[in-house]
Amino acid sequence: MLAGLAFKRKWQNKRKAEGKPFDKPNIVTGANVQVCWEKFARYFEVELKEVKLSEGYYVMDPAKAVEMVDENTICVAAILGSTLNGEFEDVKLLNDLLTEKNKETGWDTPIHVDAASGGFIAPFLYPELEWDFRLPLVKSINVSGHKYGLVYAGIGWVVWRNKEDLPEELIFHINYLGADQPTFTLNFSKGSSQVIAQYYQLIRLGFEGYRNVMENCHENAMVLKEGLEKTGRFNIVSKDEGVPLVAFSLKDNKRHDEFEVAELLRRFGWIVPAYTMPADAQHITVLRVVIREDFSRTLAERLVLDITKVLHELDSLPSKVLVPASEQNGRNGKKTEIETQREVTTYWRKFVSERKANNKNKIC
Repeated sequence: MLAGLAFKRKWQNKRKAEGKPFDKPNIVTGANVQVCWEKFARYFEVELKEVKLSEGYYVMDPAKAVEMVDENTICVAAILGSTLNGEFEDVKLLNDLLTEKNKETGWDTPIHVDAASGGFIAPFLYPELEWDFRLPLVKSINVSGHKYGLVYAGIGWVVWRNKEDLPEELIFHINYLGADQPTFTLNFSKGSSQVIAQYYQLIRLGFEGYRNVMENCHENAMVLKEGLEKTGRFNIVSKDEGVPLVAFSLKDNKRHDEFEVAELLRRFGWIVPAYTMPADAQHITVLRVVIREDFSRTLAERLVLDITKVLHELDSLPSKVLVPASEQNGRNGKKTEIETQREVTTYWRKFVSERKANNKNKIC
């Protein structure tokens, strides 16, 4: 929000100085953008121009993003660690393409990097990756301490490249606390516990400690990924280079889908989210497991075992999705839809009754 406001105000000031209209700002992002960017666009009246996704490519395409840039674009927002599959967007390619367009048009469209997760991962696992202020057009970066900063929810920052990238008129100066304090916030007063916790973690772990934690998270993510691949039932949607998470979908979800897998996993104590991808890949459904510091190799192996149990159980159950009548073995190989519904309902009632009876016998 704060980074977006800074870009909007700086763009407006430039347009006013040039005597040009400044009432229709826009921001270019991928359709995979986190909801905070949609909130920014709606709350602060900025048009959100989204680069649509496609099957197999679930992050913003830099080339398509640059094509959407016009004279009213306040910035292009790239994500270092997509919420959907943990993938890092190619900020360097975006910077190079946008630099060429700026030269051709005379514009100076900048880049913001939403590194909410990746900002605490890339420096430790991929130090050679260029995504930050090494790229000239990156003017601001935000990062969340409550994700891989290893602190509980409520702490995060936005950092600007230079002082002039944050317009002075957005900063308020107060002195009623005993000294001049510049402030640029949107929230009300809050406690300092998260700041103290983050300071403690930075001092206690240091660069080496954070690198060890991130490497361990990545290794456990690979254990989970390999275990899921061995089942032969899933496509892995996430990338090895990115946030330590595993996003995966069923190779065949005609009879049972990812939402059913997520529902049955709750019985084993796992809350694994299932969700559909944004436009134009909304026909793809994905399950996602985020690997944090406390997610051990043992837990990864146990999750694979429980997912295997769920798959075996689903294989023994009737399909929740109605199978086309032409594929049924009724009269002349056909069944009406109502006949299929009745058959499924009867089967489920019988299944539930038998489970209840078995449980009573076990108790006795």
